[in-house]
Amino acid sequence: MTAPWRPAPGRVVCVGETMAALAPDPPRPLAGADALRLSTAGAESNVAMYLADHGIPAVWLSAVGDDPLGHRVRAAVAAAGVDVGHVLVDPLRPTGLLVKDPGPAGTRVHYYRAGSAASALHPGLLDGEPLRSAALLHLTGITPALSPSCRDLVTGALATPAGERPYAISFDVNHRAALWPDGTAPGVLRALADRADIVLVGLDEAQQLWGADLTVAAVRDLLPGPRILVVKDGARAATAVTADGACTVPALRTRVVEPVGAGDAFAAGFLAGLLRGGSTVRALRLGHLTAVSALQVTGDHGPLPDPARTERLLGLADADWERYEDPDRPDVDRVFGQ
Repeated sequence: MTAPWRPAPGRVVCVGETMAALAPDPPRPLAGADALRLSTAGAESNVAMYLADHGIPAVWLSAVGDDPLGHRVRAAVAAAGVDVGHVLVDPLRPTGLLVKDPGPAGTRVHYYRAGSAASALHPGLLDGEPLRSAALLHLTGITPALSPSCRDLVTGALATPAGERPYAISFDVNHRAALWPDGTAPGVLRALADRADIVLVGLDEAQQLWGADLTVAAVRDLLPGPRILVVKDGARAATAVTADGACTVPALRTRVVEPVGAGDAFAAGFLAGLLRGGSTVRALRLGHLTAVSALQVTGDHGPLPDPARTERLLGLADADWERYEDPDRPDVDRVFGQ
């Protein structure tokens, strides 16, 4: 029997914008807030930080402004153990900013990223190091929405057929409707995703983009190209579809403090599982475990369980995994971050 495809072990390069982020502290509607907490926010750097937590060498490749926010963003990502030595510092463009506005119906996010340093990223960024020695390049559907040059970067990375690339490519669809006002998102994101080796997409996200009645099988029909397609079904489960068929692992039960960043955490855990050569079940479980770490904190990046506990949970029988509840967090709901 042929072994299932896995990306080669090695370092992962995550390309995309990370912004400074402001949020009311304590959480309340922005209009009535007296104080704001400063942090960082970026899907690709979130993935890099969680990969580093799992012991996977990770590089964040991007650009920030030569300003205090840019220096803070770069330092925050580096503090998590990520290599930021290739991040560009732009003396002419500012670091992007987002501001959160919590409310009864959820949190609205206001972006101030037009003309940012990262919006000037371009295909030349992929030449030479750190890509020359990468095992995996991680991209998301956020980057091609930032500017024409950013779209060219992602399109160029995926233009070479999978069998001819020196590294594997993972692509998290990460649809941000506010960044696609022209209605081109469905076609662009489908074309990009279908050229990646590994694709992650939420079922609700796929339904919003490509059809309200889509099932996991129908998403696979739309995206036949990826070697591994992961469809995350909200609070219920995640399914990986490979040449060997479909594998579904239920989400864990945990108390949700804030869902932001959990999807990035899941992606990092799943990729870490693959890079270690683990089974599809084990990779999906590691994705769920890592997502819980993000769900239990107010920021995007929370601490992982200790290695011994992680190994114990990864080794549970299927029935024990499905009914597992965190003993430190009673009154929990089954969750998976969007």
